[in-house]
Amino acid sequence: MSGKRRVTLIPGDGIGPEVTDAAVRVVAAAGAAIEWERLDAGQAVFEETGTPLPDAVIDSIRANRIALKGPVGTPIGSGFRSVNVTLRQALDLYACVRPVRSSPGVPTPFENVDLVIVRENTEGLYSGLEHRVTEGVVESLKVVTEKASLRIARYAFELAAREGRRTVTAVHKANIMKLSDGLFLDCVRSVAADYPGIELREAIIDACAMQLVRRPESFDVLVMDNLYGDILSDLCAGLVGGLGVTPGSNVGDECSVFEAVHGSAPDIAGKGRANPAAVIRSAAMLCAEIGETDAARRIEAAVDAAFADPANHPGDLGGSATTETFTEAVLAGL
Repeated sequence: MSGKRRVTLIPGDGIGPEVTDAAVRVVAAAGAAIEWERLDAGQAVFEETGTPLPDAVIDSIRANRIALKGPVGTPIGSGFRSVNVTLRQALDLYACVRPVRSSPGVPTPFENVDLVIVRENTEGLYSGLEHRVTEGVVESLKVVTEKASLRIARYAFELAAREGRRTVTAVHKANIMKLSDGLFLDCVRSVAADYPGIELREAIIDACAMQLVRRPESFDVLVMDNLYGDILSDLCAGLVGGLGVTPGSNVGDECSVFEAVHGSAPDIAGKGRANPAAVIRSAAMLCAEIGETDAARRIEAAVDAAFADPANHPGDLGGSATTETFTEAVLAGL
């Protein structure tokens, strides 16, 4: 053995190979002791094998316990099931964690955003339980369990305690969905009692969305169910420059998968125009997870330094920097 930590690498679809390649180069330059095991998943694999997620990919993640994944496309309305959802359920990656932080030099209306979305990842309306009742009528089932709700609530409070954060906001719609969201809210309240040093706040989802676009600096950790987390995490990304700058992870007790939160952007694939910052930052989170804390800190600082110069802003931030020029700027910072 080389003494390096073996990590599964899933380049993904569209711009995925370009941005994950950038992240691999940055991680190497930061000195993190990682050995990558590359496996493919997504549209191209589906066309070749009939499955977008071969068993070998899941087996690799189980063996290595950690992975970096590029964006994987999902057909709309028909076609294969989401690779992301399948991975989360197969590996019980119950916590989707998306830090949202303002970056110096990135033009946004806000300067002091520093919050974390913690999203329950395995149930809710994303349980995949849908059926046709009759012609023209389809029913989707929202599943909320005490076990999953307690688990995600504890994860959110543990994260807050670990990072020295002061508040956890439970986001819900218990005024309307009194049983399902009511159970979730009761579970969060129960867990909060074990953390007297952290304030529990409660926010109805629609009011929370309004407050996020008015005073995002007032939020710290937010915990919520699957659908709410999917929507609000993208909204919060928009507060700090968009999906191209925000990292993410899917965490379980046995495995973790780190990934950019943006899509595969097939319209710009292969053109060298993709912003690799999100997957580079996701790689930094991965480094921190495996104990490469110095590399993680240096990567984050180098990304901030690159953003501080408008010449390094890719197209999604209104600039003309390419994937390569942004990556080179981060490497220079390292």
